[in-house]
Amino acid sequence: MAIGKNKRLTKSKKGGKKKAVDPFLKKEWYKLVAPSIFSKKECGKTIITKTQGQKIASDGLKGRVIELSLADLNENEAMSYRKVKLCVEDVQGYNCLLNFHGMDMTRDKLCSLIKKKQSIIEANVDARTTDGYIVRMFCIAFTKKQDDQLKETCYAKSAKGKAIRGKMVSTMAALAGKGDLKTLVKALIAGTTGEEIEREASSIFPIKDCYIRKVKVIKKPKFDVTALMEWHTDDGTDVGASVAPVVAEELVAGSGGRL
Repeated sequence: MAIGKNKRLTKSKKGGKKKAVDPFLKKEWYKLVAPSIFSKKECGKTIITKTQGQKIASDGLKGRVIELSLADLNENEAMSYRKVKLCVEDVQGYNCLLNFHGMDMTRDKLCSLIKKKQSIIEANVDARTTDGYIVRMFCIAFTKKQDDQLKETCYAKSAKGKAIRGKMVSTMAALAGKGDLKTLVKALIAGTTGEEIEREASSIFPIKDCYIRKVKVIKKPKFDVTALMEWHTDDGTDVGASVAPVVAEELVAGSGGRL
């Protein structure tokens, strides 16, 4: 370095300090609208960066998967062990229209079912609904002691386990194949399929705690707005609360009413 010259003292710094801007000023909130089969329509909100140039906000929202508790959606605490996945299919104004994407069980419920001295029987099947969805369903069940059994354990032999799995697969495939996805979801929410499998398998080996523990939507048909709007229109089944009949009041002479 030459004498009498200080390196970079004369030059100004490149680029000054950037002004801190709140990132939330560039964001906007959208409502999440659940399908009409659930009792609670507005189930939450989601955030996205506002539309800037060619980056459109609605395109960023489509395909988002939201996981909710069935207890919150149906306002029924008995179903708190069920988790429902809903996918954003379309955006209308500031409303995100959701469609069914999957179902699962909470870990604590699953762990509470697993015990010693019994066999776990699990099966899964890929089934196609009438409206073109391919759904993968997983079923779980546990063996139980027979009436008046003295033996501590109740393990099932592999042949009997195989026979029960066959019953599970046929029941789940029939459930999915007999209607569209909406019918299937209603049946899954009702939760009667597990009891049906228990009845059918009782002739092979007594089982208990049979649940369809997980449901995945593997393949969807081409997006159709009218099909989506069917999910978000009421079926007309909800007739509202019953109202007491109106009783005509009898007016007595001299009480101020006209006769």
